[in-house]
Amino acid sequence: MMKYLDHLEEWIITFLIGAATLVIFVSIIHRYGAGLPIPGVQDWLIQLNLSWAQELCIYMFVWMAKFGAAYGVRSGIHVGVDVLVNRLPVEWRQKGVIVAIVCGAIFTGIIGTLGATFVWENGMHYAVFNKLGMDLTDLTEGPTTPDLGWPTWFVYSAVPMGSYLMCFRFLQVGWRFIKTGELPRHNEAHVEGIEEEMDDLPGVLHDPTLQENAVTEGGMTK
Repeated sequence: MMKYLDHLEEWIITFLIGAATLVIFVSIIHRYGAGLPIPGVQDWLIQLNLSWAQELCIYMFVWMAKFGAAYGVRSGIHVGVDVLVNRLPVEWRQKGVIVAIVCGAIFTGIIGTLGATFVWENGMHYAVFNKLGMDLTDLTEGPTTPDLGWPTWFVYSAVPMGSYLMCFRFLQVGWRFIKTGELPRHNEAHVEGIEEEMDDLPGVLHDPTLQENAVTEGGMTK
């Protein structure tokens, strides 16, 4: 189950990055292409309405940031200010790490709850009640975005979803730290799949010559 959640998290971030990049690229090409006096092409480009592109990219980057923050907690990418923890006596350091993780979980849980309340009152309750055929007398539909015309509650739902996921990741990291005493560490030089194959050969990770031969024999370099 956790493997599927991890992959879903990565797929969402990858999709948002790729989609936002594509939309920005198309928008720039359209903007400059519409200014070129090319018969037929210029008129066609001018008729295309891409005024929504900037708004869409902003929303995608917001969603990407929220889910990316949760991914950062899981993988140890977040920058940790551990000066105080490192200056504590050894017997207090573990407690300091646990307190920091608990504070992170509490904070993100509070943000998620406040965000969920705001989203619900901003129009989500109307959409849910309307879908279920319930009474809508005292409810308002809620505002929509200026260019796309999307319900703002849908856009803002990135806050509770991302915050709750981040809270869950803090709890996950904390539980793993209590059991193993280890925190996730991000290695910028790590390439997925290479290190795992090298681990099967004794001494490879410590001997540059053996490492080069192992990579070559494994077909990872041409």
